[in-house]
Amino acid sequence: MSTEILFQIQLVLGYVAWLLCFGAYIWPRLSSMDGVAAQRAIATLHSFRFFGLVFILPGVVSPDLPASFATVAAYGDFATGVSAMLALFAVRIRPLFWLFVVAFNGVGTIDLIVDYYQAIQADLPAHAGLLGATYVIPVIYVPLLMITHVAAFYFLLRPHQNATRAITNEAAAS
Repeated sequence: MSTEILFQIQLVLGYVAWLLCFGAYIWPRLSSMDGVAAQRAIATLHSFRFFGLVFILPGVVSPDLPASFATVAAYGDFATGVSAMLALFAVRIRPLFWLFVVAFNGVGTIDLIVDYYQAIQADLPAHAGLLGATYVIPVIYVPLLMITHVAAFYFLLRPHQNATRAITNEAAAS
């Protein structure tokens, strides 16, 4: 089987596995939280995106990894991670918290879409070995990141539903 096919199969299965896990374990928990708590949980995951700088770390990835992909992926992840951390720091200042929540989800989603585009343009699936140790990022980590961005936008678009559910849950617990 070709490198390209193996990479694509693993990428698709990464999404399938995370969607199954997300649906069974993560979504029920997130959807039972109020909007702030759910966004904090998602921001906590995305705060680790500083790790994407590894795409430009010599010795970890091949020097032949196309810079058009590596640089954009590294700095897009870095910007998303810092924005997510800023959201976590700003949680007590709600307007600022929500600004950073929108920022890290917007930047993070655009980053992942641009990374997919750049990877296709650079024919990265056919040369996936150039990723070296970072191979697991697009196959295992990126699917979870994209899924949680979708969930975050869902919660942003339906904040009253989550607040109502939290109030109902608190009333039922009393």
